[in-house]
Amino acid sequence: MKKRNVWYSLVVVLLSTYTFGQDLQKAYPESFTVKVINPLNTAREDVVVHIAPAQLEKQVKGFNPKAFVIVDKQGKEIAAQYNFQDREQPGIIAVLDKLNSGETRELTVRYTKTGEAKRTYTKRTQAELSRKTGGKWVNREYIGGTFENVEYLRVPPEHKDHSWFIRYEGPGWESDRVGYRFYLDQRNAADVFGKTTTDMVLQGVGVDGFDSYHKLQPWGMDVLKAGKSLGLGSIAALHGGSAVRVEKTDSVNSRITENGDVYSSILTNYYGWKVGDKAYTVQSELSIHAGTRITREQLTVTGNPDNLCTGIVKEKQIDALTSKGDATHYGYLATYGKQSLNGDNLGLAIFFKSSAASTFVTDEYNHLITLPVTKGKTEYYFLAAWDKEPNGIQDEQQFKAYLDKTARELAAPVRVEISKSKK
Repeated sequence: MKKRNVWYSLVVVLLSTYTFGQDLQKAYPESFTVKVINPLNTAREDVVVHIAPAQLEKQVKGFNPKAFVIVDKQGKEIAAQYNFQDREQPGIIAVLDKLNSGETRELTVRYTKTGEAKRTYTKRTQAELSRKTGGKWVNREYIGGTFENVEYLRVPPEHKDHSWFIRYEGPGWESDRVGYRFYLDQRNAADVFGKTTTDMVLQGVGVDGFDSYHKLQPWGMDVLKAGKSLGLGSIAALHGGSAVRVEKTDSVNSRITENGDVYSSILTNYYGWKVGDKAYTVQSELSIHAGTRITREQLTVTGNPDNLCTGIVKEKQIDALTSKGDATHYGYLATYGKQSLNGDNLGLAIFFKSSAASTFVTDEYNHLITLPVTKGKTEYYFLAAWDKEPNGIQDEQQFKAYLDKTARELAAPVRVEISKSKK
């Protein structure tokens, strides 16, 4: 009887899968094949797959980004979204749970040429910006009002730190591993929300008190004290031997460009950033995908700056871990130890493409890495790993192994190949 039940269950699963596949083919009759190739001889997890609009236009006729699904060879649906507003990674974004060593995974993208049919997946990323409305400014403080999420905000000239105007003081973004925010004021420093859950949490942060997140909550807490430093991965320039944050500007605006199930991003424009006697315009796009701790920072700068840099807050008795990288590994600047606000182990890291133009330096508050700017652009990645997160990294040895693995994967992204449309 037990064996019969097992076979019955297997038949039910197979029939359900077949029926699901048939339903998808009817709803999405057009299709094309995508091959995702892992060039490394090691397995990788939570792999982001990006198919740019130019690739689609070249190979696929009549693709409709408002009505598509992705399935693997076994018929399992893969969570995906189409980025319409993201400037650096527009197009299809999907996340695979795993790619084995040297594996080539074949996926099918099914679509219908007309209409809309958005699929619903577990939300594994989020980006938000919440400001007050219904109150009034009294000098530099916003009195009264309630918080409201918005997609776009031009920062009022009255707004400074502790103006009580923006919930948790700036835009926030998260994956199912970790959360981040940056202060949308003259400090412009990035901060970290350690999470004890894989659920999305930002929507509840700061609603029960302006700085309640500085104490351990059921979801986690703010684990990093930025102070006068760059916090983790903030934008800066070296001037007079110190890192200058994006503090003095003519104006700033910020937009939530994507708030998707598997990918989210935030676009911020800084006009008239003053460094010494010069001024620059900086466009920043921060992004994160499902399953990762990593934030990608992509910068476009006008005004030919002498340099750009970023860094990590300097803590007493915490040494910097550094690697210049090479052709097969990104370089990194990192720290690890009992440096969280809760006294827990916390790892912080910045990754950058190996370059002779990158130099490790320090100032009073920061460990720093200088960044090459090519045709007005530069990029880097940063991450935080808290020991209280689910399956968190527990010691420095584990963290170093994680740094090396991440450095290698960043230097060897997966390859994505698509074939022409077929029925």
